[in-house]
Amino acid sequence: MAKKEATLPEIRTKIDAIDDNLVALLRKRLGYAREIGRIKSLENKAKWDPLRERQILERLLAQNAGVFPEQSLLSIMHEIITTCRLSQKKVEVAYLGPEATFSHLAGVKYFGHSATFRPMETIEDAFIEVERGRTQYAIVPVENSTEGAVTSTLDSFIKYDVKICGELNLPITHNLVNQSGAIKDIKLVVSHSQPLAQCRQWLKKSLPDVPCQSVISTGIAAKMATEDPSVAAIASALAIKTYRLQIVVKGIEDYRGNTTRFLLIGKESPSRSGKDKTSLLVGLLDQPGALNHALAILAKRSINLTRIESRPVKDEPGRYLFFIDLLGHIEDEIVAGGCEKLRKICSYYEWLGSYPQAQD
Repeated sequence: MAKKEATLPEIRTKIDAIDDNLVALLRKRLGYAREIGRIKSLENKAKWDPLRERQILERLLAQNAGVFPEQSLLSIMHEIITTCRLSQKKVEVAYLGPEATFSHLAGVKYFGHSATFRPMETIEDAFIEVERGRTQYAIVPVENSTEGAVTSTLDSFIKYDVKICGELNLPITHNLVNQSGAIKDIKLVVSHSQPLAQCRQWLKKSLPDVPCQSVISTGIAAKMATEDPSVAAIASALAIKTYRLQIVVKGIEDYRGNTTRFLLIGKESPSRSGKDKTSLLVGLLDQPGALNHALAILAKRSINLTRIESRPVKDEPGRYLFFIDLLGHIEDEIVAGGCEKLRKICSYYEWLGSYPQAQD
């Protein structure tokens, strides 16, 4: 006898039952997470365990065997894990505001929607909030794949006592937006200096007679566009929804694959995740071959550098500090030994933090 095919209502009933089970299981998971938070508080243990979270994701990806789209699975589980972790202790995150900047977007991607986000007027203000304990974290841009380092972030690391707790690589798509959605209405284009630089060729070709103005953030630019119909902003997709603007042209960045790296800063770096980075800030002795000597110490131990950037020291002409990113955690024996050796030959040495590598 032929098997009867399920009807549409019958399939929907089964999906409803699965959804009901998902909600019940999520509630149960949240309860267990809160119980873990209570135990950790009694034992004075850190709420965030990067290694445990990484092991969960790797186990689920292996179990899934590619059936459910992997990136979607990672996004769903990241939101669930983050929500459960934040239920143990509410988190406030400072970012370069106002709402709908790329920094805000990076914060939501990192923490999900459960954290409380606090907009700041400048990147330096975000550092101050963390140093003074007014927020647990801040998320700040540090470099862009086409325009390089964000110097205000690097300079703030020199000035303020914070630690790097994590990183995030955010693909950047720039949209030209205004009130009407019509390019003919545009008399001025505004945005942060980085997006303007990342779109300079498109602007030169498509709006050659329209002046550009740099403002402190893409969020400010979006607000200006809501207040003046002759102003267009280069802003994030989140800004379109937040400020109810219309898209004039999507994706006006000059280079596809444009990515900005963001750093999460706090007062303490997390424990090892098994796939980490370490960041250092060092000053070198004023002698020939000092930089080569410093890098040779790390190379000799097969420590892989992923980035080195120099910044001049304010009010000290000719003196530079170097930002160094390397693979591994300060708790790793090889990394700890290399960093200790490096510290002994530097005129200035600061460990900025060890943290989980970004999941691309």
